[in-house]
Order: sequence, then C-alpha cells, then structure tokens
Amino acid sequence: MLLQIYKDLRASQLQQAMSKADALVQAYPNFRVGHMIRGDLLLMHTKPVTQLGAGLNAPPDKLKDLRDEARVRLQSLVARPNPDLLPRSVLQLRSDMRHVLVVAAAQSRLYVYQNVNGQLRLVTDYYITQGKLGVDKFREGDQKTPLGVYYITGRVSGARLPDFYGASALRINYPNEWDRLNGRGGSGIFLHGTPSDNYSRPPLASDGCVVLTNEDLRRLEDSVDIGKTPVVIADQQEFISKAKWDAERNTAARLVDAWRADLVSADSQRLLKNYSAKFKSADGENLKTWFEKDLRPLASVNGLTVAISEMTIFRYPSRDDMLVSTFTLESKIGKTRSTQRKRQYWAREGSAWKIVFESLI
Repeated sequence: MLLQIYKDLRASQLQQAMSKADALVQAYPNFRVGHMIRGDLLLMHTKPVTQLGAGLNAPPDKLKDLRDEARVRLQSLVARPNPDLLPRSVLQLRSDMRHVLVVAAAQSRLYVYQNVNGQLRLVTDYYITQGKLGVDKFREGDQKTPLGVYYITGRVSGARLPDFYGASALRINYPNEWDRLNGRGGSGIFLHGTPSDNYSRPPLASDGCVVLTNEDLRRLEDSVDIGKTPVVIADQQEFISKAKWDAERNTAARLVDAWRADLVSADSQRLLKNYSAKFKSADGENLKTWFEKDLRPLASVNGLTVAISEMTIFRYPSRDDMLVSTFTLESKIGKTRSTQRKRQYWAREGSAWKIVFESLI
C-alpha cells in the first residue's frame, strides 16, 4: 500500500495518494511510517514538502528512524531483483528443500526463492530489520547480524515469547561451524516479529536478529521447513544471469566430484592435493594430524566405491573466494556400506580451489 502511494506521488496524483494514505493508516493504525507519509501529504496541500517527515515535531533520533525505513521501503521499487536473475550465493539445493531465504542486509530485504526441480524462482520479498550496528557479528552483545549460511533449526510460538519478539521466532544455527572455527560467538539469533505496539521497526534496530512484521512473518512461515530451510545472510546480494549461475554451479560441483575421484584412487598424495595447507579441523588440528586420523583409513583402501548425493552448494556470503558444499557420502567396501553427511568449505588460493575445513554433520 505504501508503494502505491509513492507511485501516485511520482505521477503527481496527490488526491489518489491521499486517499490511499487514509486507507493505509486505517488498516494499519500502528504503522508509524504510514502516519508520517500521510502527514507529509496533508502538508503538501499548503506548501512544498522537500523531505520525509516534514510535518512532524518529533525527537530527531525517532524521526531519523522513520525516514530511514521510508527510504529503504521506497528503494524496493527499483532494487527488487529481475526475476530472470538468480542469487549468486545459492548454487544448488537438495531436492527436498522447498525454499531458500536470501537476506540482503544493506537493502533491508529478505527474498524468498522456491526450489522448482533444481531451479530457483523468486516468490516474494519482505522488508526486514537488522542489528543496530549492522552486520558481521563476532561476539555476544555486539548488536550485529551474522553473515553466513544458516538453517532454520526451530520455532518458538508467540504464546511462549515476550511481546518484544512478536508473533513467533524462527531460530537459526548461529554460530555455525565456520563461525566457531573463526572465533565468532554469541547465541539466540532468530527471525522474529515485532512488538504489538508497532507495525514495523527501523532498518537498524535489532540486537542482531532479523526482524519482520508479524504479518510478513506469518506468511514466511509457510515457506519454512524446520531443519531444511537455508537462510543466506549477506550485506549485499549479487544476482546473476542463469547462464552464469549454471556455469558457477557446474564448476563447484566438479570440485566435489574430483575430490570423490581422488578419494577412491587409494592415492593419499593425490587426495591431499585437494586440501589447503591452512586447513584446520573443528578440534583445531592441522591437516597432517586430521588427515591421518580421519581420512587416511578410508582413502587408502583398495576397492572403495563412493557415491555423492543430496548436495547443496552455496557461495559463502561476503566471501567471493569461498564455497560451502554439503552432501551425503555413501561408501562401499566389499559388502560393507556406510553413509555420512559431510560439509566442506572450499577457498580459492591463486587459481586453485582448496578445502580449508571439513566435518561430518
């Protein structure tokens, strides 16, 4: 409704805009930005208005919050990605993942993509609030939103929540294994709603969570499967053509398949070439210690066959030189079979890609 008002103003249709502003504040009486815009429209009947909130006599910090929210909502008129373009951060999903949530913090926007037979389709997008001090969370209480690839791991209903969290809260698995490896801490990061006295919050207003309006959060929950819905949080999201997206996805998939071929070669040196000298395990072990303990027993066996399935691939947010792949590894030696779920972080070192972290999940 707010965007329709903006469109009328662009077309110099003041009366139509005024009528829609009246309807907006009647439908959403606690939407403070709506009241601010309506006040500006009333003022336009008497004099030129050169800035948002011109008719308000409000504390400067509160007025700035309202102006910031109005601006980022306005930006969505021109900043919404072309539906023919795809998020570069999401290269492959498992077949049982119905949706992926893609957060562009700098635009205060969350995009919902549907997984349609391995292809991504933009479904909708929502205004969101991020941490008071922006992104790149490092420690508890720093009031920043984390950057990374996460999953929705649980839901807390509104009846069990303080009013501050709104209708419900969807927990994400921050800190993930890469966060912990790099010394990042903190807890209690959610996608949650807004307090009952306010329809929405300013762009920079949370303690680190991603905040939606209660109305939007209820809609979003229809797209969420606990444990299966990825949330990719970046400062800036890049959207690319399908041709480029296919090429990058194929390149990443070939890395994992080449690793699989080296695993079954029974040649430890060949397999080791996939790994970075900077490799660290979850326990802080270097490559030599971890490899001897965890991988050599499997890699040195003749007659090993390995199949990879149910793979996801993400380009790690804010790290153009990193990929994270998760897959099911089914190995067979004679009549003995085993299945593992494995995650690998690949970093580009010069012209080559190397594994810098690997773990079972």
